[in-house]
Amino acid sequence: MFNRLPEALQALSQRPVVVTINGEAVRCREGDSVAAAMLAAGYSDCRDTPVKAVARGPFCLMGICYDCLVTINGQPNQQSCMTPVRAGMTIERQHGARGVQE
Repeated sequence: MFNRLPEALQALSQRPVVVTINGEAVRCREGDSVAAAMLAAGYSDCRDTPVKAVARGPFCLMGICYDCLVTINGQPNQQSCMTPVRAGMTIERQHGARGVQE
């Protein structure tokens, strides 16, 4: 469903980056967002809704809707569409309600 455009292939660095998504090592590209890396690896959902545990995935891909929240390196409520991947990152699906940060 998601394919890179030929001009995007040339514009992005070809350097592979390895991250861990839900416990699985995944190769992605430097310059990708976490959401793009997850979608390319076959993960279509990022979190569950708090009331009925309905799966939600990236929707707007520009930081407006907050449907793409994930836990990154132990920090919950991270917008995967606005966060670039970095080597060694640990990304996990977020379950339940967003926590309030003090």
